[in-house]
Amino acid sequence: MNIEIPDTSDDSPPYRCDRLQMFEENPGYLIKLVYNAFTRALDQEMAPLGLTASQWRPLAMVSLGRADTGAELARMTDVDTGAMTRTLDRLEAKGLLRRQRSEQDRRVVKIEVTEEGAAITRQIPLNIARTLNHFLRGFTEKEVEMLAHFMRRMLANGSAPVPPPR
Repeated sequence: MNIEIPDTSDDSPPYRCDRLQMFEENPGYLIKLVYNAFTRALDQEMAPLGLTASQWRPLAMVSLGRADTGAELARMTDVDTGAMTRTLDRLEAKGLLRRQRSEQDRRVVKIEVTEEGAAITRQIPLNIARTLNHFLRGFTEKEVEMLAHFMRRMLANGSAPVPPPR
């Protein structure tokens, strides 16, 4: 589906600091509020599985093959390695994953999901979908596509350094 986006190539910034704005009008603040509310809701959805937000993400990433070391998981989830180690300790204690030293490089500890972890991981996408659909209720399919498009644009814009003031 094609989404028509107006040309905004001019230099007029959409958010200006020359007027006082309530936090509720600041897109960055709104994104933070949505993220926090979504994380709280996901924590409630994941609780019956015995998982928190900090636990289901690494479990899912290992299960999907996106990471197999604590350092990779820490980078992908934007937490420090110490916090990730504690999370992995909890997941291992629950029997959802196991850590083993790499045979090629004994300094590397590989992570793999156990059978019990795989069974729980299969339920994660349903919980995410249920929660996301709750947050997106009342949106049309086109609006959801536009929202995702705008978020990807913001991510792309944010990957470049902020230009110096004029």
